[in-house]
Amino acid sequence: MYTEHFGLSELPFTLTPNTHFFLNMPTHHEALNLIMVALAGGDGFVKVVGEVGTGKTLLCRKLLNALEGDEYVTAYIPNPYLSPDEFHKSFAQEIGLDVSGVEHFDLLNAINHKLIELAQTGRKVVLLVDEAQAIPEETIEALRLLTNLETESAKLFQVVLFGQPELDELLGKKSLRQLLQRITFSYELSHLDSEAVEHYIDQRVQRAGFQGMSLFKRDAAKKIAQASGGTPRLINILSHKSLMAAYGKGDLKVDGSHVSRAIDDTQGISIPKNPQPLIWGLVGLLFAATATFVYLGIN
Repeated sequence: MYTEHFGLSELPFTLTPNTHFFLNMPTHHEALNLIMVALAGGDGFVKVVGEVGTGKTLLCRKLLNALEGDEYVTAYIPNPYLSPDEFHKSFAQEIGLDVSGVEHFDLLNAINHKLIELAQTGRKVVLLVDEAQAIPEETIEALRLLTNLETESAKLFQVVLFGQPELDELLGKKSLRQLLQRITFSYELSHLDSEAVEHYIDQRVQRAGFQGMSLFKRDAAKKIAQASGGTPRLINILSHKSLMAAYGKGDLKVDGSHVSRAIDDTQGISIPKNPQPLIWGLVGLLFAATATFVYLGIN
């Protein structure tokens, strides 16, 4: 691969959610800080929404790392397309319970006793649900009922939901209005602007071991920003392919021509057309036609 050619110690633009490459961007730091503040305050539900490829799973993994230690016990459910019973079992396993052969009612009792035991030792339980837009309606209602478990002074566990915008549609249903009212903090991850894309690319290559000035020229970063729409996953795909194109030609820097090859090689991605030339052309034709009409009218 191209790592040795560019002086890199690892691939900088893989699609796996590696927290070593966590987005050093205001939007993602704000989201992480908001979640940490909400959890410290004992709030029951926190929601983070973002379009496909905006870095939700990476943020979730970063949060899991941040919660490591004696204060928190974390439960992580990456695929919540589960029945209520399956969801309860997954949660129980995550907090250290053996669920083999346990009936539903006994399972809920066991979860309750385990949560009380952890609370008595001063530990907070946090459930993180990724791809939360996929939770069946009956399962998310079961989750709400599960969060009714509490002591006289605090909830026994807190929930952080990460999902696509469809999560808002799900929670907007009248049947789930009780859960929606429990969400005390929400955050929407936004796409990166052109300047942030350039910073994002530079950050990733530097963390991958690059020692020089910018590996991507300004025109290359700008093209990637336009074609990706500022979506981190698409930025990674185009940046990786651009590095492969530069490596194939023996170049030590990535320029716009390499990015163009990457765009051509990626289905469904293109640089948006600039409508201004067409608009001004039509204006010019209209002006010329008007002028001709006036001239003929005078004569």
